[in-house]
Formats: sequence, C-alpha cells, structure tokens
Amino acid sequence: MEPESGSSSSRNPSPLSWVNLSRNLILAYQSFGVVYGDLSTSPLYVYSSTFIGKLQPHPNEEVIFGAFSLIFWTLTLIPLLKYVFILLSADDNGEGGTFALYSLLCRHGRFSLLPNQQAADEELSAYKYGPSTQIVASSPLKRFLEKHKRLRTALLVVVLFGACMVIGDGVLTPAISVLSSVSGLQVTESKLTHGEILLLACVILVGLFALQHCGTHRVAFLFAPIVIIWLISIFSIGLYNIIHWNPKIVRAISPYYIIKFFSETGKDGWISLGGILLCITGTEAMFADLGHFTAYSIRLAFAFVIYPCLVVQYMGQAAFLSKNLDKISRSFYDSIPAPVFWPVFVIATLAAIVGSQAVITATFSIIKQCHALGCFPRVKVVHTSKHIYGQIYIPEINWILMILTLAITIGFQDTTIIGNAYGLACMTVMFITTWLMALVIIFVWQKSVLLAAAFLLFFGCIEGVYLTAAFIKVPQGGWVPIVLSFIFMVVMYIWHYGTRKKYNFDLHNKVSLKWLLGLGPSLGIVRVPGIGLIYSELATGVPAIFSHFVTNLPAFHKVLVFVCVKSVPVPYVSPEERFLIGRICPRPYRMYRCIVRYGYKDIQRDDGNFENQLIQSIAEFIQMEAVEPQFSSSESSSFDGRMAVISSRTLQSSSSLIVSEQEDFDVSNSIRSSKSISLQSLRSVYDDENPQIRRRQVRFQLPPSPGMDPSVREELLDLIQAKEAGVAYIMGHSYVKARRSSSVF
Repeated sequence: MEPESGSSSSRNPSPLSWVNLSRNLILAYQSFGVVYGDLSTSPLYVYSSTFIGKLQPHPNEEVIFGAFSLIFWTLTLIPLLKYVFILLSADDNGEGGTFALYSLLCRHGRFSLLPNQQAADEELSAYKYGPSTQIVASSPLKRFLEKHKRLRTALLVVVLFGACMVIGDGVLTPAISVLSSVSGLQVTESKLTHGEILLLACVILVGLFALQHCGTHRVAFLFAPIVIIWLISIFSIGLYNIIHWNPKIVRAISPYYIIKFFSETGKDGWISLGGILLCITGTEAMFADLGHFTAYSIRLAFAFVIYPCLVVQYMGQAAFLSKNLDKISRSFYDSIPAPVFWPVFVIATLAAIVGSQAVITATFSIIKQCHALGCFPRVKVVHTSKHIYGQIYIPEINWILMILTLAITIGFQDTTIIGNAYGLACMTVMFITTWLMALVIIFVWQKSVLLAAAFLLFFGCIEGVYLTAAFIKVPQGGWVPIVLSFIFMVVMYIWHYGTRKKYNFDLHNKVSLKWLLGLGPSLGIVRVPGIGLIYSELATGVPAIFSHFVTNLPAFHKVLVFVCVKSVPVPYVSPEERFLIGRICPRPYRMYRCIVRYGYKDIQRDDGNFENQLIQSIAEFIQMEAVEPQFSSSESSSFDGRMAVISSRTLQSSSSLIVSEQEDFDVSNSIRSSKSISLQSLRSVYDDENPQIRRRQVRFQLPPSPGMDPSVREELLDLIQAKEAGVAYIMGHSYVKARRSSSVF
C-alpha cells in the first residue's frame, strides 16, 4: 500500500480497465480490516443504546419498525451519499480527513496562520492539485476570510476541535467495542458476573495497547479475513431472523415508518436519536484512511459489501425484536441461533479488537498531523513498517490512551453511557467535516455558493438534529469527549500560539545583512575548518542567535549552513523537491541556506545520509549558480539571494563531486588505542552485538574538469575540506516569557 495510491483513482484515465480493477479489488479487500472494523461492529450496541432510557415505555412493533427505518435512511444518506459519493472526491493528492480539507483550503486561499510560507512552496508538484486558483482570486468571500484574522483563527480552532474529537474516538471506541463484544457471556448458561466481564474487557484492552509497538502490519494480514467472516456472519444471522421471525420488516424501508415512530414517541423519540446515530460511527474512517487505499476501492467495498450486510443485519435484529420485546438489552446476542453462538461470539470479540486497532492507528496519525501544523508538542514518532508507508506508533500517546480507555471502561461499566459519549464525538467530527466541505466546494472546486449552501443545509440539518439529541445526553456520559477535547484543545492552541509568537519574534529580530557585510568575510572572528549547521525556524534571514555566537565566540566554522526544517500544506513532498538551497551574503563568506520541506503526512526519518545529501546539494547549487545568470544577478541586488530546488535525481546524474565510500578504520583504531578501559570495553561489546555493521565513511573529490571557473573550484574545495574536518550541529534555544505588561491570562 503506497502513499501515492490514493491519488491514482482520480488520475487514471480508465478506472474500469482490468489492471486497475484488479488492483482496486485487492485494495478493497485490504480496506475491510483497516477502514471498516469500527463501522461493522456497531450492530452489537445500536438497538440496546436506542431503547434503554426514554423509549423503555414505548416498545411495540410499530416503534421497532420506525427505529429500523431511521437506521436504514441514516446509513443511506450519510455514509453512502455524503461520504462515498461526494466526500471521497475531495481528496488532497489522495489523502483524506479534516486536515486534508484544511490543507486544500490553505493552498487555495491565505488561511494559514504560520507566516513561514514562501513562493517556492507553490512550485511543488503536489501543491497544484485540483483546479487552478486564478479564477477564484476575485471571490469576495475569499477576500473577506483572508482579511479577518479572527475568522482564520476560528477556522483553525474548528479543525483542531475536530482533531480532538477524533482523539476522543481513540479513547471511546476500544472501550465500547470490547465491552459490547464480551457482554455476550452474560447470555450463556454459565453466566459470568458483571465484575468478571469487566475484568476480561480490561485484560483485552491492556493487551491491545501493549501490542501497538509491534505495528499494525505484523497482524494486518489477519484483519481483513476477520472482518469479512464477521460480515458474512451478521449477514447470515440477519437473513435468518428476517425469514424466521417477521418477513414484514421489509416494509419498514419506507420513510412512512419514521413519521409513525415520531408521532408515537414524540420528544422521547428525538432523544433516542443519540442511540440511532451509533449505526454510523466509524464512517469518518472511510475518508480519513483514504491515503492507504483509493477512493474507488473504498467505494467498491462499502457499496457492494458493507452497506448490504449492515442493512440486512439491522433488519434481522428488528424482526427478532418485534416478536421478542423483552430481549432489547442484549438484542444482538439473543438474536443469534443457539448452535452458532460461540463461533459468532469469538469472531465478534476479534472484530471489536480490529475496529479498535484501526481507530488507535488513526489517532497516532492525527497527532502527527497536528505536530506538522505546529499545533502539538514534539513527541517521539516510531515508524513501524518498512513496507507500508505512514504506519506509526507514538509511545507517550499510546499509554495516555490506554489509561483513559481503562478509566472510562471501569468508571462507566455500561455501554449505553459510553455510547452517549461516543455518539457525540463521532457526530461532532461529521458536522465539522460538512462545514469544511462546503468551503472546499466554493474555494477549491470553484462551484457556486448556492451549491455549497444546498450541501450544507441538507447534510447540516440531518447531522444537526442528531447532534442536538447527542447534546441532550451530556449529563449521562456525553461530557467525556467534551472534557477530553477541551484538554487537548488547550494544549494544541497554546502550543500553536507559542510557536507563532516565537516565529514572529525571530522574524522581527533578524540579524541585519548590512551588519554582516560590515564584518567582512571573516565575520570579525577566526574561521576554522569544518561545517556548522545552524538550525533555525526562519525560512528567510539570519536568526538573532547568530549575532550572539559571532560576538561571544572567538572562532567559528569556515562553512556555515542555516538549516530550516518546515512543514508545507501538502500531504507529501517528493524527495526530489525536498531541498531548497540558497546563498546568504557574497561568495567569500561561505554562508548558505538550506530549507528542508516535509508534508503533513511525511515521516521525518534520519536515514544517516542527510549530511552527504546536503553537501552534494550545496555543491550542485554552487555550479548551477555559476552557469545560470539569474542566480548570480540576484546576488548583486540582494545578498539573501534566490533559492533553487536541488533534486536528488540531478545529484545522482551530476558530476559536481565524485563520491567514494571506504571503511572507516580511524574510529575503531582510535578507540582501541585509547587508554580508557571503559571505551575499549564499550567498543568490544558493540562489535560483538553488531558483527554485520561496518562503519562506512563517504569521501568527496572534485572531478577533473579543466573548464571549471577557478572561483567555483576554490569554493567546492573549501566545501570538501570543511566536510572532512567535521560537521557540527548548532541549535539555539529561545524561551517564551510573558511581558510585564501582559494580562494574567
């Protein structure tokens, strides 16, 4: 499953060609385990959550028919119509989710709050995805949003709130899924007590979180078959129940039964919608996990397998309940014919674990994206698969999720109360997606405001009704996702605010180039051999910390590179476009700038080759600058000159430097000859543990090129000598403090 696979569905000329169809069928098969685990396990708890509470005085055949009719139309309008037919077309280079929509909006309008965007970012191949931005430039709504910073801040807050609700899902899904599946043991002859079931659920949950560090790919091949067997089981049981108990249930597909449902139950029926909406929990995963599949494969899987299986299962459960009104509290397990109870129980528990796993993985992904937007503190991101791109594990978040999930499971002990919280979290995310999608229709698809308003009004009203029913249940557990979201929101917004303030401070306190030029090429200090990589968040100019180094240190490296690692509003930046190289000050200063660009879904991995790529990129830039007049002419007018994208492809074919690899004996020899016994013992332990690892050192040489400009040759030689002398990483820390005149807040 490659990261680029998501975009191919929209770019391939004939999606019905045999090769494409077979590829999409394989992806559709894989998607069952990753995307649909959560959605397909909802029949475990929907009817019990709907009828336990205000609807308890109303159970009769008409009301149960009405509840099924509501479930049928909810499944048809939201997952099938909104997500499968409309939302899956709004991908960002094959990526989905609220961040993909926000990223598209930031590229088609100046909605981003971080001021580190550059014109060069717009030349990225992934940037120009979708229609061109020229036509919509004069849109009054766009100008209005760009002009008012508070509206742009509100947009970011809404996106972050959606992200926090997804994190809330990551806490609630494992709790409700696992607790619902093991509650089947209360139906059997050898009934387990409530406490024993709770203990079993907690053991399964601890095991689930403890296995996260292995990565999903180790067990992913089991996921799809488990969900497929589960879908076949619920389809067969549903069909059996329709035929055996009440074939008349088929009539309930008519919306007439919804009207009868509300006329009989009134306000109680409206409150019960908080249970009905649980039938579509997990729908957001179809859009959020788009990056691992294609839109076509997700459409195939949902329309031809998931949708019919769920409809038949809900219909069968309703047929069973219409004749067994006293069995509502455990309707799913009671409706299973006795001979197949145990196999279905086992597969239900496994399917609940699979559904929980997918949501936990999605939570890691969301936090990684928040960090890329500058909205989350730095956390350790572990890449768990060499083959499947984007599968990550974040240890700190994993254990926080586990503690919260166990607290909710032990604290509430009831799937109905957890269902109230879960429904509110899921519906909030859907509601936010609808609003963002309406903006995408206007700014990205460049359709009329009327079409966007019609989309917003139709889906916004349906989801709004469900949301109001979910908010009624805030005192009965619905407060959990709100509290969790509020805590995460505070963390995210403060971090983003601090990042923005810090960047603006660095921007306003940049070192004056006039001052640097006045110091001369030696910068008024001794320039010693070596390369200094000075890390800064500034994409332009020299950071204030550099003046501190120059005035306080007696010597500094001969070659200085200002490195800025930044995120751009695209999902992936191809390795060919990652490095932007430029020059600071005239040639004798030997000062360069390197901007390393990553997308919000890119994994920043240190493959140990960064230094060599950087040296080669600078060498390529030096040669390019000598050949192409636009670079050298820009240098004379502005000494913070134009930047060039140095492609890794041109590095492989270019002849600026000859690269040779040799075994590095110096390190081991120096350690072996060292008088320190501890160093020698450490080295021998390392050699014993890693016999296959041989240290390799890359050496650069100048190619024999008689036509090379002498000044270019001299600069390249200086670069090679500096690399051989060693590379130092220099990071300046700045602290954020409140002004004395600031408010207490």
